[in-house]
Parts: sequence; structure tokens; C-alpha cells
Amino acid sequence: MVKVKESPFESTELLHDEAKNLVLFNDEFNTFDFVIDTLIEVCGHTMEQAETCTWIVHYKGKCAVKSGSFYELRPVYQEFVNRNLTASIE
Repeated sequence: MVKVKESPFESTELLHDEAKNLVLFNDEFNTFDFVIDTLIEVCGHTMEQAETCTWIVHYKGKCAVKSGSFYELRPVYQEFVNRNLTASIE
């Protein structure tokens, strides 16, 4: 019988990238229109989705605006930062 040693990097836990959320936070200097336009351009939201997320951010202080793997969300997060929006990947 041949014994195969399992590599820790072949674990399904490590190969399966956990779903994350890109969370947008409220700030006092970006306009509603700017945030809506950014969500449409960067996240691919419809006008209704972008408006809804913007109102949630305004009233609740934050909103998950996109979900996916860390590697999918990283470029979107970076674009938010480039546009001076406050966001995090959680």
C-alpha cells in the first residue's frame, strides 16, 4: 500500500476562497450623486441598486455594496479608495 502525504495547501478550506463583502461607509463630504455614479461605474449597479445602497449608507452608516472573493473585491476596493470613498473588505 502506498501512503500519500497530503499537502496543507491542498486543503479544500484553503482552496475555496471565502465569500467577502465590500462595505461602503458614510462620510460627510461625498455627494449622493457622486456615490451613486461610482456604484454604477465601479460595481455595475443599476440606478435603483445604487440609490438604495446610498440611502442605506446615509441612514445606517454602512452598506455591503458588493460580494465575492477577496481577489474579486480588491480592485473595486482600490478604486473606491482612489475616489476617496471609505470602504473595507469584510
